[in-house]
Amino acid sequence: MNPSEPTCTEVLSSKMKDVIDVLAMQREKRNILQKSITIDFTISSDSFTISRFIFECGIKLDAHPLTVATALTLFHRFMREVTPQTYDLYLIAATCLYLAGKIKDDALKIRDVMNVTSNTLHRGSPPLELGDQYWSLRDAIIQAELLIIRTLKFQVVFTHPHKYLLHYLRSFQAWFGEDEWSKYPVAKTSLALLQDFHHSPAVLDYPPNCIALACINLTLQIYGVVVPLMDECDQLPWFNVFCKELTREKLWEIMEKVMITYDPEPETQDN
Repeated sequence: MNPSEPTCTEVLSSKMKDVIDVLAMQREKRNILQKSITIDFTISSDSFTISRFIFECGIKLDAHPLTVATALTLFHRFMREVTPQTYDLYLIAATCLYLAGKIKDDALKIRDVMNVTSNTLHRGSPPLELGDQYWSLRDAIIQAELLIIRTLKFQVVFTHPHKYLLHYLRSFQAWFGEDEWSKYPVAKTSLALLQDFHHSPAVLDYPPNCIALACINLTLQIYGVVVPLMDECDQLPWFNVFCKELTREKLWEIMEKVMITYDPEPETQDN
């Protein structure tokens, strides 16, 4: 390696402050509905903006986080199989939400999905009336649902990192002890990082268990938490207790991908 080139550790450290700042802002503005954050989705249809659109609509629909994660996974997988310019990406996003509700048994009524996505895309618009526009949009979502399912070869049930994250966090709670564990918001922050990572199609590039471990390790780095008893493990990294095949280089690569997710986040303005 060229001595002048920054190491992986240095690159991550340079991004760490930005991530901490983002997390601090998220604590203040976690509920997007209560803070009146307005994003004009009509001016852009890039992957990140569409992901934000799915997140916002999911919150408005009171969808379960796993339902939102499923919708985003469907969207990213579909985008990798098609030419995006040939599709109405907001229609695809609405359809992914509707389909995700079915997959995760999270009852999202098609009329609610239609009204929420329409109002979010066109701010201030009234609910759709039972007319030509309503039935046209409803039929478009049904047809898009069939298109997505066929494009993904009917493989629409995924193993999410969330279940691994829950398992690892429960193990960590026992590992740390209740008193020490309660000092740091490791669980809450790890889940926030994991959910936000679904803004990026890079969430498809790594095994779900490795993504969960990367989110936990990034959280430990942010808060400067040292995993107890590791001095007695003959230099075995803590994450190899859960996944023997995961290397330190791969773990930090995923951590960097998680942090890069925050880079394109647009500025938002309060009304």
